[in-house]
Amino acid sequence: MKVVVNITLKNGVLDPQGKAIEKALHSLDFNNISNVKTSKQITFDIDKNDKNEVLKQTDTMCKELLANVVIEDYEIII
Repeated sequence: MKVVVNITLKNGVLDPQGKAIEKALHSLDFNNISNVKTSKQITFDIDKNDKNEVLKQTDTMCKELLANVVIEDYEIII
């Protein structure tokens, strides 16, 4: 089963990479761009057929390794 995990910074957490991208875009005269945010996407296959088990296993993986749950939110897509 194909799994996609989208990881984003929580609201209120500073995104220095997003700010740097926004500043660079402005320097290229893309001045109508604002609120640039960066994120990570991780994709993988799990050799299971039970969607609930895949969600449970992936949620554990996110909490233990893939995401820093103090400053990041994550979304699991199957």
